[in-house]
Amino acid sequence: MAAGSGTRLGAERPKAFVELSGMTLLEHALRGVVATAGVDEVIVVVPADLVAGAEAVAAPMTGPTGPTLQVVPGGAERTDSVAAGLAALSGAVRIVLVHDAARCLTPVVVFERVLEALDGGAAGAVPGVPVVDTIKVIDGEGLVTGTPSRDSLRAVQTPQGFRREVLEQAHACAVAATDDAALVEALGHPVLVVEGDHRSLKITTPEDLERAERLLRLTAG
Repeated sequence: MAAGSGTRLGAERPKAFVELSGMTLLEHALRGVVATAGVDEVIVVVPADLVAGAEAVAAPMTGPTGPTLQVVPGGAERTDSVAAGLAALSGAVRIVLVHDAARCLTPVVVFERVLEALDGGAAGAVPGVPVVDTIKVIDGEGLVTGTPSRDSLRAVQTPQGFRREVLEQAHACAVAATDDAALVEALGHPVLVVEGDHRSLKITTPEDLERAERLLRLTAG
């Protein structure tokens, strides 16, 4: 599943349709998704008013031998949108990848690592990279209560992958969480962290977009 975002980058354009080096973020994101072996179905989840636009962008991304693709409207919250994507999958799908279109430069190898972990028996797997900053835990008054070791910390990216029945159970519990891994963890299922990639930066601000442009130029060079 590829989740297109309606969050706005700047003042006027939905984030998924902002252009990066001549292609929308959604196109960049889908290019990596459809190039991954083993991906049979792609569900793009966007706000209801963006469905037609997303269909126009997404339709050319898969050929006759590629995965099937459909665009569906999401919900008010992230969990609602993932649930909408789950509901649109066929009964044959047993492994689900939840990807954020804002991480549109995620290379195929990251998708492969997540799928490999799931094929190896993991209930859930997410890509992550080491944290380079020192992290402080604070209380309600802003006072430091702890400094976790960076060795045990990872900044988590997408795609996040799960066995379908596990993800559906997690969403059925309707627990508030910032990502699907947290929902699965709340059920007591172990989630494996695999190696992420610095190219999987999340584009949410104009400064992020500039970083992505520079990264693309370096990669092309």
